[in-house]
Amino acid sequence: MRVLIVSDVYFPRVNGVSTSIATFRAALSACGVETTLVAPEYVGAAASEESIVRVRSAAVPGDPEDRRMLWRPLLSALESASRQPFDLVHIQTPFIAHYAGVRQARAARLPCLATYHTFFAEYLHHYAPLLPRAMGGALARTFTRSQCRQIDALIAPSEPMRDVLLEYGVAAPIHVVPTGLPEDRFVPGDGARFRARIGLPAARPLLLYVGRVAHEKNIEFLVHSFARVRRDMPEAMLVIAGEGPAEATLRQLVGGLGLEPDTRFVGYLDREQTLLDCYAAAQAFVFASRTETQGLVLLEAMAQGAPVVSTAVLGTRSILKPESGAVVAPEEVDDFAAAVVRVLRSEELRREMSARCRAYAASWSSLAMARRLVDRYHAACEESSGRGGA
Repeated sequence: MRVLIVSDVYFPRVNGVSTSIATFRAALSACGVETTLVAPEYVGAAASEESIVRVRSAAVPGDPEDRRMLWRPLLSALESASRQPFDLVHIQTPFIAHYAGVRQARAARLPCLATYHTFFAEYLHHYAPLLPRAMGGALARTFTRSQCRQIDALIAPSEPMRDVLLEYGVAAPIHVVPTGLPEDRFVPGDGARFRARIGLPAARPLLLYVGRVAHEKNIEFLVHSFARVRRDMPEAMLVIAGEGPAEATLRQLVGGLGLEPDTRFVGYLDREQTLLDCYAAAQAFVFASRTETQGLVLLEAMAQGAPVVSTAVLGTRSILKPESGAVVAPEEVDDFAAAVVRVLRSEELRREMSARCRAYAASWSSLAMARRLVDRYHAACEESSGRGGA
């Protein structure tokens, strides 16, 4: 089987969509499925990448991280890629890639699937704050229903996200297929090496956030919680690993709360080793995003044995089950901080959480998830064949 994947984002742009695509492509290959990815060009992207077609792109106003594929070069790239036979088109993002992917699938009479990675209602609230939340939610529902009418089936990364889509009134069949963890995420990191890298003494308790530094990730709440943690544990430190549009605001907040000496912004970290070392250095991995359609970063932290303290909203609820070993705390500063302090103060509790987290993360194999996706691919092709083509 051969699958054409279309996405508005991919590495070197670091985010959950890029990680999901890379993880699935590797696991699909192990399942005998060949994929070709069409994605934007970026400064720093490799000039030659196996089975990746880079499309000429332009800057996105107000967003230095992302790139916007140009329409005509994108259509040309899809037409060129489709000179080799494909069985299916799989769209990963709802912007220009969606419309070009649907167009190509119809032209080639191929089934077309899409993965719903982005919780638009909350994004609109943060990036269009003047838009009333109710109006933003209505726009998100209308937009999502419109796009989903154009595809044959939808992949949701979690059960809660599927439930949201059903509430939106999406009529396309929805199948839950989470992103799994590849084996390299379980290679033990070296926490001492990371501490030495950033000049952090071995004895200081470390709270860690990893992810895009964006407003919808609710990192401001984590900073306020950290300020409360420091009343009980003044030796604690917070590391924020990632980059994004909220960094300046967060740095201002950190300075205003007097936390600057004990908060480190370390940017994006090399996923091959430094990120694993960072996870392994943490006494507590903290998370409070309201917009995750899955929350893959939680599983990555667990795979390194980092004790997790998190709220459970939307997609993260599908991960933060009782057997996960994580502590689920409410989005209340005092309560969240109290949960973090309890974890930091008890080495025995951290050991127990670490062992349970590792075992739980191991059950999220990327190969198992890829096999579930292959089943959906075959079903879509059979249904398309029964209709006489897409």
